[in-house]
Amino acid sequence: MPVPSAKNTRTSWVFESIAASGTLAQFLRRFDVLRSGNVQSSTTGDVRGWSSITRPRHCPIRDQIDRPHARNDEMNMQATSIDRDTLDQLARQIRRAILRSTTQAGSGHPTSSLSAVELMTALFFQGHFRFDADHPEHPNNDRLIFSKGHASPLFYSLWAAAGQVSSADLMTYRQFGSPIEGHPTSRFELTEAATGSLGQGLSIGLGMALNGQYLDRLPYRTFVLLGDSEMAEGSQWEAMELASHYQLNNLIGILDVNRLGQRGETMQGHDLTAHQRRIEAFGWETILIEDGHDLAEVDAAYRKAFASDSKRPKMLIAHTIKGKGVSFLEDQPGWHGKPLDEDQLQQALAELPAEGEPITGNLASPENAQPEKSSPQASQPFDYKIGDKVATRNAFGNAIQRLGPQWPNLVSLDGEVSNSTRAKFFAEEFPDRFFEMFVAEQNMAGAAIGLARRGKIPFVSSFAAFLTRAFDQIRMARYSDVNVKFVGSHCGVSIGQDGPSQMGLEDIAMFRTIQESVVLYPCDAVSAERLVEAMMQHHGISYLRTTRGKTPVLYDDQTRFSIGGCNVLRRSSNDQATLVAAGVTVHEALRAQETLQQDGIQVRVIDLYSIKPLDRETLRQAAAETEVLITIEDHFPEGGLGEAVRSAVAESTASIRSLAVRKRAMSGTPEELREDQGISADGIVKEVRSCVGQRVG
Repeated sequence: MPVPSAKNTRTSWVFESIAASGTLAQFLRRFDVLRSGNVQSSTTGDVRGWSSITRPRHCPIRDQIDRPHARNDEMNMQATSIDRDTLDQLARQIRRAILRSTTQAGSGHPTSSLSAVELMTALFFQGHFRFDADHPEHPNNDRLIFSKGHASPLFYSLWAAAGQVSSADLMTYRQFGSPIEGHPTSRFELTEAATGSLGQGLSIGLGMALNGQYLDRLPYRTFVLLGDSEMAEGSQWEAMELASHYQLNNLIGILDVNRLGQRGETMQGHDLTAHQRRIEAFGWETILIEDGHDLAEVDAAYRKAFASDSKRPKMLIAHTIKGKGVSFLEDQPGWHGKPLDEDQLQQALAELPAEGEPITGNLASPENAQPEKSSPQASQPFDYKIGDKVATRNAFGNAIQRLGPQWPNLVSLDGEVSNSTRAKFFAEEFPDRFFEMFVAEQNMAGAAIGLARRGKIPFVSSFAAFLTRAFDQIRMARYSDVNVKFVGSHCGVSIGQDGPSQMGLEDIAMFRTIQESVVLYPCDAVSAERLVEAMMQHHGISYLRTTRGKTPVLYDDQTRFSIGGCNVLRRSSNDQATLVAAGVTVHEALRAQETLQQDGIQVRVIDLYSIKPLDRETLRQAAAETEVLITIEDHFPEGGLGEAVRSAVAESTASIRSLAVRKRAMSGTPEELREDQGISADGIVKEVRSCVGQRVG
């Protein structure tokens, strides 16, 4: 086919492939709508007439999948393998798509994508990747994660070559409203998990591999494409250590060693053996690919990985050239994240001639295997007596153990502190659904994302202070639309003598910043149990803050708690102030209320157990009916309960005061530390007397 002129390159590209691409009707219909001007949004958050192309990834598993699937891997590969000339043509076609889509976008990472073309082309179209594209929810589909998410032009071009993305839609890359985003997110239905923040994909893959091997017990494989730059991230090595520990031979990493990072050469350059030594030291089986652009060698490496009966995870380590296929880009610094202009594009396309009409590659079919499933059973009620002293961390452990039979997809991950977080209660009852993740919080959060994307409901528990290490993974989880529950124990100065290194004092702020997250802070065992139940009913990222020490049970077991709710514990017709507290400070507020009442000062007490979302109506009513609102929290003032309340009542004329941890924390008893920080009952009394014009003492 002749190379189109520069002025009509984009139009020519659209029409050169559109007839033969076998694309999704969804895409084409959307483009027709856009071109006709009949733009309507069909899904919340859609823009410019684009509806999200995602389907529910974890819909109930069908008893039967319509398409029959081969049961022999070798037969499957033979049935879908294509001749070398056709495979070469597909690789060139993918390269052309990468270059055109990034030039059209005026941004992107073409050179990082070009280096891995053969690695991915051989995987997809030589029968190694078993995926039913008509049923992306098929439980036994192989999984593919682009940990080097900036290589998204390759990711989308692969699916275009497989007939799942139209050429027209490919040219919307990075456009506002297009699901073909700069880095993959769940808005594109064939994305397993959002990536782009380097160093996270292997942990996510580990979670998916854990699910296949230990939970669903399915033979699907999980592939993770890695870049050599991201091997500097500690989370990669956390994932490798855990994958080896759990003997995940269904996890296959593909390391694209193209030598060049964003600003120059990577740490190891093209030294494959340096990578090999490190990876093997973590218990992985490695396979070196001396020429990552030789399709025969790449194909042989995959076959060798699958033929191994080792229980170890596998890593293919491939020598590649950044910018491969275009002479003026190959192995050249300064091209990272830079698209070609139109003249450069024409020069590059001339080096990648198209041969006839575009072709569509076929994917191997997965075996029609179904996961092992357990039927839900009724959970048992709990029984706490008002006045009993129970730590909310204990109530959390009791809750997930109690709810385990009712929710067969509930799993627990803990960072080697399950005896403290009380996740051990679940581990003892359901050892096959508990995963010890050791002291590796980043990997624990990433693995939870992988498990959640396979339909599980992970509870991730650790000390609240240590979850801050995993904030990058937590914020990225939002873009995978996952259903993950985080639990932080040992919060605030109230943990006592262990000192500030163990005190979670930033966790509320951290989780409040996650879009559409839920932040819950129970004050007693009953509220903790009920809020765990509410978390199970809610789909999305939620956080439960628990207390180390025992607190009195305030509520009877019939009390209901809802996300976005609160409870007014003390109230009168002549309240002069409102105390807004959560967790351990609720009990301090109640003691303060009793002291103030003896002095003739009436105060309202609100248990704001749902910090995000919060009950704006109740707070605004309190602000309108009392002279002052005083928030009390065992947390830093920045981003905590106080700021949440201030935001909710910003239009009120009421005075708002915030008691929080403002001094540098130290070791001491919980009582001493709360007193020192001014968040004890005595501190609250002093603040109220000051606010309402009464003398102290």
